[in-house]
Amino acid sequence: MQPRHLVLMSLGSAIGTGLFVGSGEGIAAAGPAVLISFLIAGTMVILIMRMMGEMAAADPSSGAFSVYAEKALGRTAGTTVGWMWWFQIVIVIAAEATAAAAIVASMIPGVEQWMLALAFIIIFTAVNLAGAASLGEFEYWFAILKVAAIVVFLGIGVAFVAGLLPGVESPGTSNLFHNGGFMPNGLTGVASGLLLVVFAFGGTEIITIAAADTEEPSKNIAGAINSVIWRILVFYIGSVLVMVTVLPWDSEALSTGPFVAVLHAAQVPGADTVMAVVIVIALLSAMNANLYGASRMIYSLGERGRAPAALGRLSSGGVPRRAVLASVVFGFIAVALNYLYPDTVLMILLNTVGSTCLVVWGISIVSQIILRRRAEAAGVELTFKMWAFPWLSYFALALLAGIVVLGFFDPSVRIQLLATAALSTVLVLLAWAFERRSAARAHADSGSSAG
Repeated sequence: MQPRHLVLMSLGSAIGTGLFVGSGEGIAAAGPAVLISFLIAGTMVILIMRMMGEMAAADPSSGAFSVYAEKALGRTAGTTVGWMWWFQIVIVIAAEATAAAAIVASMIPGVEQWMLALAFIIIFTAVNLAGAASLGEFEYWFAILKVAAIVVFLGIGVAFVAGLLPGVESPGTSNLFHNGGFMPNGLTGVASGLLLVVFAFGGTEIITIAAADTEEPSKNIAGAINSVIWRILVFYIGSVLVMVTVLPWDSEALSTGPFVAVLHAAQVPGADTVMAVVIVIALLSAMNANLYGASRMIYSLGERGRAPAALGRLSSGGVPRRAVLASVVFGFIAVALNYLYPDTVLMILLNTVGSTCLVVWGISIVSQIILRRRAEAAGVELTFKMWAFPWLSYFALALLAGIVVLGFFDPSVRIQLLATAALSTVLVLLAWAFERRSAARAHADSGSSAG
């Protein structure tokens, strides 16, 4: 891959339903003060990406944060975080295929949702089997379309607020401060919005996985991280600022379809169809990037002996084909679920992954702190560094801990956190048992060789 592929793949993974749909739910919870929620969550993600970038520049690896956790905290931690992230992403892949299929099926009468989901999964499996270069180019142009749509949306929004659209009256800034004020639901609303917003940023960590497939990864990761950071802030916070400025925060249309609601208010013809196409592109782009990330993670686990060895092998063209196929298996299961339960499968899938990204981020922060101290003690000069170490690293960890604590005050989030805790416990026990078995086998083999 080239550096431009690296940047767009990370954007492709991060800009999906979290922005196009989830932002409306955040606005309904916090009102205009959802901007504070986005700033807090965005700050945390920026710090985490910088820390991951430091580790990736020092040690590019397709296993990324799983490898770094193993080096910092031991094999059990590395195995656990790798499997947990892979589990999360394969479910997200299925959810994205399901959501895209549902939208297209609503636009084309007579086409079954499960058939479309199956077609999407087959197409993107083929793209990923073609190799990193082809995949990167495909994702580059796919993500470009999505980014262009957001840029156009921001342009229309700014023109709307500035009163430059013919026949459309500007709301000025009244929607930001009237109708209950800037913070209509108080700090509780900001906290609830924060919990919804933080999951929208999941997927940005794929940039550290993709870095291993570029030339001069240590050099490219720095530029890619810096580029992604400001683009995510502009796209997310800029889009939400337009939404809460143009329309009242408690607008029902804003809570269910924020982008469409703004375009309707701006009297853009065919807004429903335009945004439906954009959201499908966004979903498929994220699905493509996530399938790539999942296959590289399970390949790394197999290569390191933390998963079946067959998954850690490359084809003659350098593609981990078995890892790609293993990562898409659940997608085919989701097709069957689409056929049986087309109206409920998406929410079930999304609730399953819940808050696993918080665990991955938390372990990554701890890993960076440990590995940075080791590097400094050994006199290793890092090419890409975390800012103001260790204070900002600890600050990011405190922010993450605060979000987890807030989550326990929200019933729906509490269930996801408890489910994630249970999953983490099971994976830790399985990883520990696997390591004990491997160690015992290695001891037995060495004993027989010595005999």
